[in-house]
Amino acid sequence: MLRLLLILIAAAPSLALAQNLQLHYDLRHTVAPGQNPRNFTTLYFEYWKKQPDSGRSFIKPGSFLFKTEADLYGTGNNIGKFFLQASQSFRFWKPGIYLALQYSGGAGITEPKQYSYYIQNTFSAGIEYPFQWKGAYFTSQLYLKYTSASVNPLLTLYWWKGLLHYRLEIAGDFSFWTDKCAGGNKQLFFFAEPQLWYRFLPQLAAGTKINLYYPVAPNDLLQIAPTVAVRWRL
Repeated sequence: MLRLLLILIAAAPSLALAQNLQLHYDLRHTVAPGQNPRNFTTLYFEYWKKQPDSGRSFIKPGSFLFKTEADLYGTGNNIGKFFLQASQSFRFWKPGIYLALQYSGGAGITEPKQYSYYIQNTFSAGIEYPFQWKGAYFTSQLYLKYTSASVNPLLTLYWWKGLLHYRLEIAGDFSFWTDKCAGGNKQLFFFAEPQLWYRFLPQLAAGTKINLYYPVAPNDLLQIAPTVAVRWRL
Protein backbone atom coordinates (compact mmCIF):
# COMPACT_ATOMS: atom_id res chain seq x y z
CA MET A 1 0.00 0.00 0.00
CA LEU A 2 2.79 2.45 0.91
CA ARG A 3 4.55 1.78 -2.40
CA LEU A 4 1.33 2.54 -4.33
CA LEU A 5 0.83 5.84 -2.48
CA LEU A 6 4.43 6.90 -3.17
CA ILE A 7 4.00 6.12 -6.88
CA LEU A 8 0.76 8.13 -7.03
CA ILE A 9 2.29 11.13 -5.28
CA ALA A 10 5.42 11.07 -7.42
CA ALA A 11 3.28 10.94 -10.57
CA ALA A 12 1.40 14.10 -9.63
CA PRO A 13 3.74 17.15 -9.72
CA SER A 14 1.43 20.11 -10.27
CA LEU A 15 0.96 23.82 -9.82
CA ALA A 16 -2.74 23.84 -8.97
CA LEU A 17 -3.49 22.34 -5.58
CA ALA A 18 -5.96 22.57 -2.73
CA GLN A 19 -5.94 21.04 0.70
CA ASN A 20 -8.32 21.44 3.60
CA LEU A 21 -9.10 20.15 7.06
CA GLN A 22 -12.74 19.56 8.02
CA LEU A 23 -14.37 18.95 11.40
CA HIS A 24 -17.88 17.45 11.25
CA TYR A 25 -20.41 16.69 13.96
CA ASP A 26 -22.39 13.72 12.67
CA LEU A 27 -26.08 13.81 13.61
CA ARG A 28 -27.07 10.29 12.55
CA HIS A 29 -28.30 9.31 16.04
CA THR A 30 -30.53 12.41 16.13
CA VAL A 31 -32.00 11.48 12.74
CA ALA A 32 -32.28 7.70 13.28
CA PRO A 33 -31.72 6.74 16.95
CA GLY A 34 -32.86 3.18 16.36
CA GLN A 35 -30.01 2.52 13.91
CA ASN A 36 -27.22 4.55 15.54
CA PRO A 37 -26.17 4.53 19.22
CA ARG A 38 -24.95 8.17 19.33
CA ASN A 39 -23.74 11.20 17.41
CA PHE A 40 -19.99 11.65 16.97
CA THR A 41 -17.26 13.88 15.56
CA THR A 42 -15.41 13.16 12.31
CA LEU A 43 -12.12 14.63 11.17
CA TYR A 44 -11.39 14.85 7.43
CA PHE A 45 -8.28 15.83 5.50
CA GLU A 46 -8.36 16.30 1.71
CA TYR A 47 -5.49 17.05 -0.66
CA TRP A 48 -6.18 17.65 -4.35
CA LYS A 49 -3.75 18.50 -7.15
CA LYS A 50 -4.34 19.28 -10.80
CA GLN A 51 -1.56 19.13 -13.38
CA PRO A 52 -1.69 21.87 -16.06
CA ASP A 53 -2.67 20.26 -19.36
CA SER A 54 0.59 20.48 -21.29
CA GLY A 55 0.90 19.13 -24.81
CA ARG A 56 4.67 18.85 -24.43
CA SER A 57 4.66 15.88 -22.05
CA PHE A 58 4.09 12.35 -23.32
CA ILE A 59 2.31 11.34 -20.12
CA LYS A 60 -0.10 14.09 -19.06
CA PRO A 61 -1.12 13.72 -15.39
CA GLY A 62 -4.68 14.67 -14.55
CA SER A 63 -6.02 15.08 -11.02
CA PHE A 64 -4.59 13.56 -7.85
CA LEU A 65 -6.78 13.11 -4.76
CA PHE A 66 -5.78 11.95 -1.29
CA LYS A 67 -8.30 12.01 1.55
CA THR A 68 -8.57 10.51 5.01
CA GLU A 69 -11.46 10.17 7.45
CA ALA A 70 -11.30 9.44 11.18
CA ASP A 71 -14.60 8.80 12.99
CA LEU A 72 -14.24 9.56 16.71
CA TYR A 73 -16.89 7.22 18.11
CA GLY A 74 -14.57 4.89 19.99
CA THR A 75 -14.22 4.57 23.76
CA GLY A 76 -13.42 7.96 25.26
CA ASN A 77 -14.16 9.60 21.88
CA ASN A 78 -11.07 8.00 20.36
CA ILE A 79 -10.87 6.87 16.74
CA GLY A 80 -13.41 4.14 16.04
CA LYS A 81 -12.94 3.96 12.28
CA PHE A 82 -10.24 5.17 9.89
CA PHE A 83 -10.49 5.30 6.09
CA LEU A 84 -8.22 6.60 3.33
CA GLN A 85 -8.43 6.95 -0.44
CA ALA A 86 -5.84 7.93 -3.05
CA SER A 87 -6.39 8.29 -6.79
CA GLN A 88 -4.41 9.52 -9.81
CA SER A 89 -5.44 10.01 -13.44
CA PHE A 90 -3.21 10.40 -16.52
CA ARG A 91 -3.30 10.21 -20.31
CA PHE A 92 -0.94 10.12 -23.30
CA TRP A 93 -3.34 11.12 -26.12
CA LYS A 94 -5.31 14.22 -27.14
CA PRO A 95 -8.92 13.39 -26.12
CA GLY A 96 -9.74 14.49 -22.58
CA ILE A 97 -10.46 10.98 -21.30
CA TYR A 98 -7.94 9.81 -18.70
CA LEU A 99 -6.85 6.50 -17.34
CA ALA A 100 -7.28 6.39 -13.57
CA LEU A 101 -5.96 4.35 -10.64
CA GLN A 102 -7.38 4.32 -7.12
CA TYR A 103 -6.73 2.70 -3.76
CA SER A 104 -8.92 2.69 -0.63
CA GLY A 105 -8.85 0.90 2.69
CA GLY A 106 -9.07 1.32 6.44
CA ALA A 107 -10.01 -0.30 9.73
CA GLY A 108 -12.55 -0.21 12.54
CA ILE A 109 -11.70 -0.41 16.25
CA THR A 110 -14.28 -1.79 18.68
CA GLU A 111 -14.74 -2.70 22.31
CA PRO A 112 -14.28 -5.57 22.97
CA LYS A 113 -11.29 -5.51 20.64
CA GLN A 114 -11.90 -8.99 19.19
CA TYR A 115 -14.71 -7.46 17.08
CA SER A 116 -12.41 -4.94 15.39
CA TYR A 117 -12.31 -5.23 11.61
CA TYR A 118 -10.55 -4.20 8.40
CA ILE A 119 -12.12 -2.18 5.61
CA GLN A 120 -10.73 -4.40 2.89
CA ASN A 121 -8.09 -3.10 0.50
CA THR A 122 -9.68 -2.07 -2.79
CA PHE A 123 -7.60 -1.47 -5.93
CA SER A 124 -9.40 0.12 -8.88
CA ALA A 125 -8.49 0.91 -12.50
CA GLY A 126 -10.62 2.60 -15.14
CA ILE A 127 -11.30 5.83 -17.00
CA GLU A 128 -12.02 9.41 -15.92
CA TYR A 129 -13.70 12.25 -17.82
CA PRO A 130 -13.70 15.81 -16.43
CA PHE A 131 -16.20 18.30 -17.92
CA GLN A 132 -18.10 21.53 -17.26
CA TRP A 133 -21.85 22.13 -17.48
CA LYS A 134 -23.81 25.29 -16.65
CA GLY A 135 -20.87 26.78 -14.74
CA ALA A 136 -20.30 23.68 -12.62
CA TYR A 137 -17.28 21.35 -12.70
CA PHE A 138 -17.77 17.58 -12.90
CA THR A 139 -15.54 14.52 -12.97
CA SER A 140 -17.00 11.15 -13.91
CA GLN A 141 -15.14 7.91 -13.22
CA LEU A 142 -15.83 4.34 -14.28
CA TYR A 143 -13.70 1.70 -12.56
CA LEU A 144 -13.30 -2.01 -12.18
CA LYS A 145 -12.50 -2.47 -8.49
CA TYR A 146 -10.61 -5.46 -7.19
CA THR A 147 -10.78 -6.87 -3.66
CA SER A 148 -9.64 -10.21 -2.32
CA ALA A 149 -13.21 -11.45 -2.73
CA SER A 150 -14.33 -10.22 -6.18
CA VAL A 151 -14.06 -7.80 -9.11
CA ASN A 152 -16.96 -5.35 -9.56
CA PRO A 153 -17.81 -2.15 -11.48
CA LEU A 154 -17.78 1.22 -9.70
CA LEU A 155 -19.28 4.45 -11.07
CA THR A 156 -18.50 7.78 -9.34
CA LEU A 157 -19.40 11.39 -10.13
CA TYR A 158 -17.81 14.40 -8.40
CA TRP A 159 -19.22 17.93 -8.72
CA TRP A 160 -18.41 21.48 -7.60
CA LYS A 161 -20.01 24.87 -8.27
CA GLY A 162 -19.30 28.31 -6.80
CA LEU A 163 -22.02 30.93 -6.25
CA LEU A 164 -22.16 34.47 -4.81
CA HIS A 165 -18.64 35.25 -6.06
CA TYR A 166 -17.52 31.81 -4.79
CA ARG A 167 -18.56 32.48 -1.20
CA LEU A 168 -21.16 29.73 -1.47
CA GLU A 169 -20.02 26.29 -2.69
CA ILE A 170 -22.06 23.28 -3.71
CA ALA A 171 -19.96 20.13 -3.90
CA GLY A 172 -19.99 16.41 -3.36
CA ASP A 173 -19.96 13.02 -5.03
CA PHE A 174 -21.98 9.84 -5.39
CA SER A 175 -21.00 6.27 -6.19
CA PHE A 176 -22.77 3.12 -7.38
CA TRP A 177 -21.15 -0.30 -7.26
CA THR A 178 -21.97 -3.98 -6.96
CA ASP A 179 -20.57 -6.39 -4.38
CA LYS A 180 -21.31 -9.70 -2.73
CA CYS A 181 -23.76 -9.65 0.16
CA ALA A 182 -24.81 -12.30 2.68
CA GLY A 183 -25.55 -15.53 0.85
CA GLY A 184 -23.05 -14.80 -1.92
CA ASN A 185 -25.45 -12.91 -4.21
CA LYS A 186 -24.47 -9.63 -5.86
CA GLN A 187 -26.20 -6.47 -4.70
CA LEU A 188 -26.21 -2.83 -5.79
CA PHE A 189 -24.72 -0.37 -3.29
CA PHE A 190 -24.96 3.43 -3.20
CA PHE A 191 -23.10 6.14 -1.32
CA ALA A 192 -23.29 9.93 -1.67
CA GLU A 193 -22.05 12.96 0.27
CA PRO A 194 -23.55 16.23 -1.06
CA GLN A 195 -22.06 19.31 0.65
CA LEU A 196 -22.92 22.99 1.09
CA TRP A 197 -20.31 25.50 2.31
CA TYR A 198 -20.35 29.24 3.00
CA ARG A 199 -16.97 30.98 3.18
CA PHE A 200 -16.64 33.66 5.86
CA LEU A 201 -12.90 34.19 5.45
CA PRO A 202 -10.48 33.17 2.67
CA GLN A 203 -9.54 30.06 4.68
CA LEU A 204 -12.61 29.52 6.89
CA ALA A 205 -16.00 28.13 5.87
CA ALA A 206 -18.96 26.57 7.65
CA GLY A 207 -21.44 24.18 6.16
CA THR A 208 -23.02 20.77 6.11
CA LYS A 209 -22.59 17.38 4.51
CA ILE A 210 -25.26 14.71 4.16
CA ASN A 211 -23.98 11.13 4.09
CA LEU A 212 -26.31 8.79 2.23
CA TYR A 213 -25.88 4.99 2.36
CA TYR A 214 -27.81 2.15 0.75
CA PRO A 215 -28.31 -0.61 1.67
CA VAL A 216 -27.84 -0.60 5.44
CA ALA A 217 -27.93 -4.06 7.00
CA PRO A 218 -30.04 -5.80 8.04
CA ASN A 219 -33.12 -4.06 6.64
CA ASP A 220 -31.93 -2.70 3.27
CA LEU A 221 -32.70 0.87 4.33
CA LEU A 222 -31.44 4.18 3.00
CA GLN A 223 -29.52 5.77 5.87
CA ILE A 224 -29.31 9.58 5.97
CA ALA A 225 -26.63 11.11 8.22
CA PRO A 226 -26.35 14.93 8.10
CA THR A 227 -23.47 16.84 9.69
CA VAL A 228 -22.69 20.40 10.75
CA ALA A 229 -19.11 21.31 9.94
CA VAL A 230 -16.31 23.83 9.70
CA ARG A 231 -13.55 23.76 7.08
CA TRP A 232 -10.11 25.35 7.10
CA ARG A 233 -8.14 25.66 3.85
CA LEU A 234 -4.43 25.09 4.40
